[in-house]
Amino acid sequence: MNPHEADKGLAFVTTPDGAIVQIISDELGLVTPLLPGTTIINLMDKAFAAKARDFLAVLNERQAAFDWELTMRMAGGPMPMHFAGTAQGGRLFIVAARSSSGLSRVSEELMSINNEETTALRAALKELSLKDRREAGRDNQLYNDLSRVNNELANLQREMVRKNVELEKLNEHKNRILGMAAHDLRGPLGVILGYSEFLEAEAGDVLNAEQREFVAVIKDTSEFMLRMVTDILDVTSIEAGQLKLDRQPTDLARLVRHNVKLNQVLASRKQIAVELESIPALQPILLDAGKIEQVLNNLISNAVKFSHGGSRVVIRLTCSNEFVTVAVQDQGQGIPERDLSKLFKPFGKASVRSTAGEHSTGLGLAIVRNIVEGHGGRIWLESEVGKGSTFSFTLPIAGLA
Repeated sequence: MNPHEADKGLAFVTTPDGAIVQIISDELGLVTPLLPGTTIINLMDKAFAAKARDFLAVLNERQAAFDWELTMRMAGGPMPMHFAGTAQGGRLFIVAARSSSGLSRVSEELMSINNEETTALRAALKELSLKDRREAGRDNQLYNDLSRVNNELANLQREMVRKNVELEKLNEHKNRILGMAAHDLRGPLGVILGYSEFLEAEAGDVLNAEQREFVAVIKDTSEFMLRMVTDILDVTSIEAGQLKLDRQPTDLARLVRHNVKLNQVLASRKQIAVELESIPALQPILLDAGKIEQVLNNLISNAVKFSHGGSRVVIRLTCSNEFVTVAVQDQGQGIPERDLSKLFKPFGKASVRSTAGEHSTGLGLAIVRNIVEGHGGRIWLESEVGKGSTFSFTLPIAGLA
């Protein structure tokens, strides 16, 4: 193919959908085969019909397109062509040539033709190449910006991973220190509590009223601190993934009755009735009796703690095919909705206060949740301000002995 043949081309005007309405220049001999209604799609090799439609779509959307490679159907066989075009006044002005340089040559030859269509086409073609280069430059800049941002994100992600590893190590170190401190504190606090209980029980007659009050304060304070230390030990063990459950066949109904009886004694000081509704017949269930008793004691004592004198706390057991459900319902103050999400998190406390000034560590419900979930159950709360709260938890019965 000689250079002149390589530069041969054509120029024509079409409607927005590609129907050819006017031939401006034809060096490929296409005038004869162009029938009314012929579209640019009809001129294409079948394999390039879809790409030709994309060319028209871009031309209509962006008002210009430059150097699209499409293959046309010719008498001598398929012919690769380079297309460019612009949209003006509801028409498409399209130029095609055998090579990229041919596009410029065809447009230059159109300079000798003076009519409305060619004037618009010449002006547009002069800008097409520059516009294409500008867009390419913007694309390169965008690519560079995206690459830079991607690299920065990758660096941030690596830094985040490194920081997370450091935080995990620091958290483990914190748990070890808390565990050691709590373990070392539990012994002396137990001694203080034991001696205060001894003084209250054995030396009460020889102490005056003020001294007995001092002993009661020592006992209550040491009891609270011992409970707090025990809770910290539990939390640190749970966070370290060391929640150990000694599952044994257990009579859950008996366990609940025992815990209710213990809490009835404490609740009587506030004139609060702790009542157990009828319990269904249950076979022994595989669970850690000590941990579940901890759950029961926390929920029932909390119900008493936040209830007023003369009210009731009711404990219910129900059973389905898969779960046993234990519910502890009080007639206390209720919990505002804004506080509900805090309760099962470590040190999460509601805005309501205990009715007799009882202390709370804010750790009990977090421990309870982990114990229940460790057994494969779940725990939830239903509450209404001024009407009371109901804490419920489930235990699976798949492990029935």
